[in-house]
Amino acid sequence: MILDQLANATRARYARRMADTPLDIVKNRALALPKGNFAFERALEAPGVSLICEVKKASPSKGLISPDFPYLDIARDYAAAGAAAISCLTEPDYFLGNDRYLQEIAAAVPIPVLRKDFTLYDYQIYEAKVLGAGAVLLICALLDTDTLRRYIEICDFLGLCGELGLSALVEAHDHREIASALAAGARVIGVNNRNLKDFTVDVHNSSRYRALVPAGIRFVSESGITTPADIEVLRQNGTDAALIGEALMRAPNRRAAVEALLR
Repeated sequence: MILDQLANATRARYARRMADTPLDIVKNRALALPKGNFAFERALEAPGVSLICEVKKASPSKGLISPDFPYLDIARDYAAAGAAAISCLTEPDYFLGNDRYLQEIAAAVPIPVLRKDFTLYDYQIYEAKVLGAGAVLLICALLDTDTLRRYIEICDFLGLCGELGLSALVEAHDHREIASALAAGARVIGVNNRNLKDFTVDVHNSSRYRALVPAGIRFVSESGITTPADIEVLRQNGTDAALIGEALMRAPNRRAAVEALLR
C-alpha cells in the first residue's frame, strides 16, 4: 500500500534526522519560541466554506505537478485571494517537499500554515513549531487513539513545560477513524476524499460522514475538490473548510482560481 511506503520512508528519514539532532535539542528550541494562539483553527471559524490552499510540487499518484515551483509566489497569491490557511508539503521522497518551503512561507504570509507530512514521532511536532507551522497533520490510519490523544495534548499543552499553541488537523477516511479522532479529543477533523491505501478519490466521501462530527468541532473536506459546485455541496452540508491542492496548483491563474471558489 502507498501509505505503508510513505510511512516507511518517514521512519528512515527520521532515524537519520534524530541521530543528527536529538529530540531534546528540537524540543527546547520549540519551547523557547512564543506560545502560539491556535490561529489555524480560529481561521476556520468564518461563515461559509474556508479554503486551505496547498503548496505541492508533486504527489505519488500524479507525479510532478509543478516543474516550475515558485512556492513563495504561490503562497502569497493564495493569501491575497482570501485563503484562510495554507497547507505546505514537507515530505521529500514522494511529494518533493522541503522543510525550507514551510519555513519561508510561514515567514512570508499573514495566514497560518499547516505542515503536511506523515507524523509518526513527537519530534516532528516540535520540529513543526520550530519551522513556523501553525498546525500539524495527524493521520488516523497511522496513529492509534492513544497516540492521537497524546499528540493532540502535545499540540495544546505540555504540562509544566508550557504551551506550544499548535493546532492539529486530524485526518480520517471512514467512520472508525472518525470515532478514533473524536475519542482522542480532536478539535479539527478532516475527512479525506482520497483513500491513502490506493490513492483513489471519491469526492463524496467527506459528505457521507459529515453528520458524524458534532457541532463545535471544525470539519474539513480534503482532496478531489475542483469546482464552485463542489464548494456549494460542502456549504450546504455545513462543512467548515476545504483543503484543495492539485486543482489550484494546475490552475493557470491561482489567485483567480481561489477567488472563483470563494465566490
